[in-house]
Amino acid sequence: MFQIIKYEGKARRGVFRCAHGGEVHTPVFMNVGTQAAIKGGLSAFDLKDVGCQIELSNTYHLHLRPGDDVVRRLGGLHRFMRWDGPILTDSGGFQVFSLAGLRKIREEGVTFASHLDGRRIFMGPEESMRIQSNLGSDIAMAFDECVENPAPYDYAKASCERTLRWLERCKAEHDRLNALPDAVNPGQMLFGINQGATYPDLRIWHAKEIARIDCEGYAIGGLAVGEPTQVMYDIIDAVEPYLPQDKPRYLMGVGTPSNIIEGVARGVDFFDCVMPARNARHGKLFTWAGTMNLKNECYKLDERPLDEECDCPVCRNFSRAYLRHLFKADEILALRLAVTHNLYFYNKLARRIRDALEEGSFAEFRARYSGKLDRRA
Repeated sequence: MFQIIKYEGKARRGVFRCAHGGEVHTPVFMNVGTQAAIKGGLSAFDLKDVGCQIELSNTYHLHLRPGDDVVRRLGGLHRFMRWDGPILTDSGGFQVFSLAGLRKIREEGVTFASHLDGRRIFMGPEESMRIQSNLGSDIAMAFDECVENPAPYDYAKASCERTLRWLERCKAEHDRLNALPDAVNPGQMLFGINQGATYPDLRIWHAKEIARIDCEGYAIGGLAVGEPTQVMYDIIDAVEPYLPQDKPRYLMGVGTPSNIIEGVARGVDFFDCVMPARNARHGKLFTWAGTMNLKNECYKLDERPLDEECDCPVCRNFSRAYLRHLFKADEILALRLAVTHNLYFYNKLARRIRDALEEGSFAEFRARYSGKLDRRA
């Protein structure tokens, strides 16, 4: 399922295999299609053009609409959105965090109000597994609680203990669902999630405990939710030695190009973030020279491509001046072109990281780009 081809320090170059899509080359950036679509007007076919290897969709949102039962009746998420590559679905746990004012957490699970119509919804480990089984994703994430940083120690401790118990329930239900004769994807995998806020002792204890439960991969959750960047790096450094070396590691919801490079240097294999698409929709673009705000006046007559080092379809065909005009005119095309560029950039970043690891030059790549890509061009 997961093979590590080469190391450079803690950084790993690997190959991951699952039910759909053949081989996934790691490190990999997963493109976020929350509601089975990339915000900005991109389809599953466009994802191929930007180099996407894994698409990520949201359990909570698809449960609300169109309903996971509807997706199941239509053949599963792959058939529904016409994406034939791997899909990862998150568990709904982050929505529990983001809906803090509308929820009630207890041992059985979480009751919260729908952000659409206010109706009461209950989700626990078994419900999350059943929803993800109906969606038929290749990777299902365990149901967890993501706590706000900083969090009181006692609450963080109780929360990650509960998340461990929830993982045990997820594992049992996931195995049961995969064994059913009518499972949408009987090869669906389960990833456990490490929690423990910003407390190294809790993180290490939790990593040891979840490693005893036989999951196909392990994620580091609950970071990039308020803590300083260096604290996030310190937590990854603390946790990494206790996660199984032969399983993929996934840093959830992270992040900037620099975060990805630094995460790889610390032994992380999978990344996802809404940032490239969200920033693009506001005219903020990533380039190999740094970031740029396309709405600035200085680009009004600029006939150069967004990024002179980029070979994406947007940079090959359109100027900065034209894209700035589209944003100023509120044309939908502006969103589509900008999102296409940013997603291409992120996938190309992952590919260049892989190339550097294969060549034994990742340290040089990190030194050249880790700080540069997050700064203004």
